[in-house]
Amino acid sequence: MKSTARDFLISSSMFIRHFGINCRGVFKRQFSQRAPGNVSWALGMAACVGVVGIASSYGTYQYFRSYPPMDVFPPKATTPLSDLSQSPVYAAESTVQAAVKEICQLLRPDQTSVSDGELALHSDNSSNFHKPTEDERPDLVVYPESVDEVVSVVKICSKYRIPMVPYSGGTSIEGHFIPTRRGICIDVGRMNRVLELHEEDLDVVVQPGVGWQDLNAYLDEYGLMFGPDPGPGACIGGMVATNCSGTRATRYGTMKDNVIGLKVVLSDGTVIKTKNRPRKSSAGYNLTGLFVGSEGTLGIIVEATLKLAVQPENEVVAIVNFDKLSEAAQTVTELFRRGLALNAVELMDDRQMRCFAEMGASEGRKWSDKNLLLFKLGGSKNTMNDQIKIVRQICQKNGGFNMEVAADQEEKDEIWRARKVQLWTSIDWAQKMIPNAQAWPTDVAVPISKLPAVITETVNDIESNGLLTTVVGHVGDGNIHALVIFPPEKRAVAEKVVHNMVKRAIENEGTVSGEHGVGIGKREFLEQELGLEAVNTMRRLKLALDPHLLLNPDKIFQIDPHEMRIEK
Repeated sequence: MKSTARDFLISSSMFIRHFGINCRGVFKRQFSQRAPGNVSWALGMAACVGVVGIASSYGTYQYFRSYPPMDVFPPKATTPLSDLSQSPVYAAESTVQAAVKEICQLLRPDQTSVSDGELALHSDNSSNFHKPTEDERPDLVVYPESVDEVVSVVKICSKYRIPMVPYSGGTSIEGHFIPTRRGICIDVGRMNRVLELHEEDLDVVVQPGVGWQDLNAYLDEYGLMFGPDPGPGACIGGMVATNCSGTRATRYGTMKDNVIGLKVVLSDGTVIKTKNRPRKSSAGYNLTGLFVGSEGTLGIIVEATLKLAVQPENEVVAIVNFDKLSEAAQTVTELFRRGLALNAVELMDDRQMRCFAEMGASEGRKWSDKNLLLFKLGGSKNTMNDQIKIVRQICQKNGGFNMEVAADQEEKDEIWRARKVQLWTSIDWAQKMIPNAQAWPTDVAVPISKLPAVITETVNDIESNGLLTTVVGHVGDGNIHALVIFPPEKRAVAEKVVHNMVKRAIENEGTVSGEHGVGIGKREFLEQELGLEAVNTMRRLKLALDPHLLLNPDKIFQIDPHEMRIEK
């Protein structure tokens, strides 16, 4: 029922109520005078009031039947999937084509594409093991270059009820940008400008298509840096949407710790700003936090204000080997308890190190095949030297050996580059070990104290099932990444051990994803981690901001009670 009709009925019922009270007094006076004319007039008025009252009562009944009073049927605070009685209703094909035509008239020819290559690129990537079906391709890819163009496209999609999938770097691995309902892919890659740099305030305003590596190259001449450092190719829009992090999260935090405010286009084209630039605010809801990690399901990020850090005055890279994972984990725990502000602390397990040793990950460097911790230590020279001394002492106490400290920039870059390209080195190694090998990357996070047991049990599970693996981790925050390597005919086995790893993390008070997000791949496990009611609350928020379920459908949690999607 439209709001105007509801308002009319409510107003009518209120009018009749007060009119009836007044009429009662009139009837009493007129009948008490016992004048024939007065009696006739009163009877006529009674008839009119009766008709209007019946009509009003019926209207009021109809209104409250559809919208029951809150004290009779209080609305739910959450939305279970069972409350959604039907699948989302989207535009028919003919309507979609009409919308495509309208969008193409709005933008330049080079800002839209329906080529097979572009449609495929915006549906999948080589790292994604949650593959689209043959018909899960966007109807159109658009490349807006301004906020106004994003708004115009969104308004057309909203008008015709066409799904929208935001896209930036396309590096995610959990099926985040699979167009499960087809529709329009909104690629913000051309919105790639640094809008404002506030050196004195240590913040920067950027568009969502800015790559984090490009941003740091821009900031380098100012002696500044952006903390999070995920894999190469990631862009700010997707980094915010997945709440990613990287090797420096120990010191500089994840994306949620580095986003000050956002500009977001909602599902109907409304543009909102979540916060001004101050580092702190207690004004209203934390809308910034709501959109960080929302994976494009609540709005399209079109601008981000980010915290910056000052580049370390001095920085060294230290490496040290351990025979046992438990020794490495104990070392990290003791370092944190000593209050050391480590710029980064990373783990590469002995399988990863054997891979490096066999593949020659760095020219001129021979790697030990034992578990390795990598540190970045920085600050003033005195501070840094004190840190090196403490790290050396604690590592030796816990069985560490082969400790090296690299201060030369070329040597530092060489060591850290090996860590950053370990995924590709591992994939090359996998091809060498198994013909036509496939590699499934995934991550979880657990409390640091539980890390050795989780890694050991995960590796044993993978290898006992006849598969290979390498493991690396942002050990400073308990985040581990396992690469499951398998021949194509053992995909089902690979899926089983990946699922076992996720369940194991939950059993150890961990999370299904430390920084890769949920997408499609980990929806079922999110319920196991947080409980059904928490997921139902997320669904409620989704419906509040996106009532027609247009934004990146089917990600994070299910929105279709009849969904029967079968992954390849």
